[in-house]
Amino acid sequence: MYPGGGMYPGRGMYPGGYPSYNISDFESNGELIYYTGFNESGERIETEYGPHWLYVHGGSCVDCHRTDGRGGYPVMMGYTIPPDIRYETLTSDEHEEEEGHPPYTDETIKRAIREGIDSAGEPLDLTMPRWNMTDKDVNDVVEYLKTL
Repeated sequence: MYPGGGMYPGRGMYPGGYPSYNISDFESNGELIYYTGFNESGERIETEYGPHWLYVHGGSCVDCHRTDGRGGYPVMMGYTIPPDIRYETLTSDEHEEEEGHPPYTDETIKRAIREGIDSAGEPLDLTMPRWNMTDKDVNDVVEYLKTL
């Protein structure tokens, strides 16, 4: 349990007045993870690699890919532009033409989240954290991406 009666730190850990989130603010475990980096059991999803600020301050998918999943802007003094990770975009045939690799499937999306490997089997930029998610958590995140 977190100070404040079950609130997930999420963005509230950052200076600057970002509000903390309550678990009831989210409709699913996948949405909770996307926004806070914590799962419904209150466990912080650990990462390997990725930006140092993410490790130090905590963070989640929304910090780079935004609330709508479209990414598009460099994050925290970086130069890499986070891509659009909406399920519809990742799995479309147009993705192959734009990105130069095959459309993602559910399994290759999970691999990208956990291992940092794209749909063609190539490593993603090291600014993409490698999330140590359980099967349930990664499945829930993929299901949430389908709603963006």
